Amino acid sequence: MTVIYHNPACGTSRNVLAILRAAGEVPEVVEYLKTGWDEARLTRLFTAAGLTPREALRLKGTPAEELGLTAPGIGDAAIIAAMIAHPILVQRPFVVTGKGTKLCRPSVTVAQILPRLPEAPVLAADGKVIFDPADKEVRG
Repeated sequence: MTVIYHNPACGTSRNVLAILRAAGEVPEVVEYLKTGWDEARLTRLFTAAGLTPREALRLKGTPAEELGLTAPGIGDAAIIAAMIAHPILVQRPFVVTGKGTKLCRPSVTVAQILPRLPEAPVLAADGKVIFDPADKEVRG
């Protein structure tokens, strides 16, 4: 089962979802801004992705700095508590497949955990190529 923790307002998240679908995946789409987070889920997600809560903290367009989360010495527990209170603080999109868990920024990162790649280039809504299976660097 493939899961994407998705923010439909985020272009990168929309691009990753398009790549997943082009690869034949029918992901469970979790709109985490609506569902929220809990400590256990965040901890499992970050551990599986090999990230610390600080590395998964979204700064752009969030209250992270106002909440003091960017200050040195702020511990993981405080960051996770803030993420639970303010789901926007979690970087996106995270994707979970049978091959692993990744924070998929840039969007082509998702190729590293896909069971199979899309067979044709994937385009964003603006027509820009966001994934090209001929690009051998995407697996790296």
